[in-house]
Amino acid sequence: MKAYSIDLRERVAAACAAPQARIYQVAAQFSVSISFVDKLLRRQRTSGSLAALPASGGPMPRLDPAGQDLLRACLVAQPDATLAEISLALAAAAGPALSRTSTWRAVERLGWGRKKKASTPPSVTPNAS
Repeated sequence: MKAYSIDLRERVAAACAAPQARIYQVAAQFSVSISFVDKLLRRQRTSGSLAALPASGGPMPRLDPAGQDLLRACLVAQPDATLAEISLALAAAAGPALSRTSTWRAVERLGWGRKKKASTPPSVTPNAS
């Protein structure tokens, strides 16, 4: 989600500075939430700035480069393992305990594809095309 522009932030702060201005009225006037106006004014009071906070970038990956090497070794040793088996093998190899989703993301980051194996044998009757 993108941050509101500095222009909008300045206009909201200026509207709040007007006498008899109420936060809920300013929020309705600019089609923003009341909490945004409240946080904007608090930020202006504490830091003197109206600029948006920098993006945090999200959480750090659970696997460091050494963990990725362990995961790669587990995948090479057992290439047809399920995600649950991979995460168990990784934990047994002194790696971090990962959920199934985290294991999938780590496997995907390494460039390993999903196993594509037909679940039933092919039919012996020819296609009618």
